[in-house]
Amino acid sequence: MNKFAERLKNLRTEAGISRAELAEELNVSARLVAYWESGQRESDFDTLIRLAEYFETSTDFLLGKTEY
Repeated sequence: MNKFAERLKNLRTEAGISRAELAEELNVSARLVAYWESGQRESDFDTLIRLAEYFETSTDFLLGKTEY
């Protein structure tokens, strides 16, 4: 599993939200969230920024470039 997939899944589960809830927040499908979490697809830049803002973290952390 790539770092983005791993960290996204961990952040989502730690926040206690479902894939469907996250998908609704981002205006994407739950299936797309599942693809991201399995490493089958990557998010676009705008969505990456929205994910970082939603989880109050950095894009570098989501991408595995930093440990915080």
